[in-house]
Amino acid sequence: MGRIAVAAIVSVWAIPISILVNRIVPDPYMDEIFHIPQAQQYCNGNFRSWDPMITTPPGLYYLTLVHVAALFLGKYFLQLASSFPEVCSTTALRSVNGVLAVLCSILVYEIITHLRPALDDRKATLFAAVLALYPLHWFFTFLYYTDVASLTAVLAMYLACLKKKYLFSALLGAMAVVIRQTNIIWMLFVACSGVIDITLTHQRDSAKVYNLKANKGSSPSTLNISVNVSSNLRKRKSRGNSEANNHSFYRTNTSSTSQTSGLLYEIQAIVCTAWRIKWELLVSFSPFFFVLLAFVAFLICNGSVVLGAKEAHTVSPHFAQIMYFSAVSALFAAPLHFTIGRALDLFWSFWKNTLLGFFLGFLALIASLLSVHFFSIAHPYLLADNRHYTFYLWRKLINFHWSMKYLLVPVYVYSWFSIFHLLDKTQRRIWVLVYFLATSAVLVPAPLIEFRYYTIPFYFYMLHTGINDCQSLLLMGILYTVLNVFTMRMFLFRPFLWDHEPGIQRFIW
Repeated sequence: MGRIAVAAIVSVWAIPISILVNRIVPDPYMDEIFHIPQAQQYCNGNFRSWDPMITTPPGLYYLTLVHVAALFLGKYFLQLASSFPEVCSTTALRSVNGVLAVLCSILVYEIITHLRPALDDRKATLFAAVLALYPLHWFFTFLYYTDVASLTAVLAMYLACLKKKYLFSALLGAMAVVIRQTNIIWMLFVACSGVIDITLTHQRDSAKVYNLKANKGSSPSTLNISVNVSSNLRKRKSRGNSEANNHSFYRTNTSSTSQTSGLLYEIQAIVCTAWRIKWELLVSFSPFFFVLLAFVAFLICNGSVVLGAKEAHTVSPHFAQIMYFSAVSALFAAPLHFTIGRALDLFWSFWKNTLLGFFLGFLALIASLLSVHFFSIAHPYLLADNRHYTFYLWRKLINFHWSMKYLLVPVYVYSWFSIFHLLDKTQRRIWVLVYFLATSAVLVPAPLIEFRYYTIPFYFYMLHTGINDCQSLLLMGILYTVLNVFTMRMFLFRPFLWDHEPGIQRFIW
């Protein structure tokens, strides 16, 4: 019932707004001027044609061919070859993302019910519906961009891994990479999550054997060291969400001492267990390794991560990017972060381990100041294109005064610590570490500030926060709806002209 309800809710707003967008903006706009002609070349059967300005692989175009063939199945089977290119209109191509948005919301519902099987069905439905309104995902549902397809493929890969269908997950990972190259990082993240899941399962099983032997008077020294470490971990109980106890990804045993010792315990336990079951892990996750090898071969042959416009998308040490991500993600989940209760909760977590807590806070503050001072990049596209909201955020906020980028550092630090604190309540610390490393690996090399790049890490973060109250979800839904109405109204009804370029211009994320 939940899947049908989620699909129906998303369809209710996706269909009429798609019709409105295609009626007011019938021609390709922004990046669509590259993607739509390229997709139409594929519709014509011209698979050797390639626009050198396109940076991503052709995965979206292959999905489009399947979509268009399904839409016009009758014409396709009647072999009206001339009609097939004609149906690849701008409207038909944009409808791909409408269908994928519905599928994506169902995947979110499936993942959240898998991770939290005790969660009420109505709350799971509300959660999926609210995430479907996430502004960066919602807006590009109505345009022919790669974002919705990329997110859908990554979530499908993750769900397959959660269900231990590792070969299928790797195949979906390959598809995700063919849609967008940086998804190779999320494929590795999913594989690492799967390894953590398997090792934790073995730790629990070993701990049960240990307890059974201990009850029978057996000596603990006969067991593997990983069993002893696992037993120690199990004794350190978590105060986190009780609903999470049914799934191994959720922390059922967190440290009551320092965060560092808890992380070291987990790393030691997982490394020992992983070594003991190395052949099982090798067999299960070898498909991911082959996808990784194929990607490395692509890098060697292509000479770069991106396909086209390589000079504008060179890899750069843009460490400030992860600072922007923390603030943007926290703001989009403001009811979870910017409340008095949350601030007091975060302060108390530092106070319990005063020395370590304030040392980590000071270290994070220094690292953030160095990042924004030495590794803030003002990409030429950001400075020149006033159609994007990031242009105004950079000009009116970050670059308003030389001191502003430093004054915003406490906001970045607070946002990251708040995110970590929420994840720490439900996740293993090693999982949180892997998540942070994956997010950094995706965002740091990107020289251009694009909030679209934040969508996948934001979804992973939201799926694992353990949010349980409807009030916060409803507040987020209201926030998203207000932003979506504003951005769509600006896009459709506030066009403007450029002096140096003909054509109507529109505001966009």
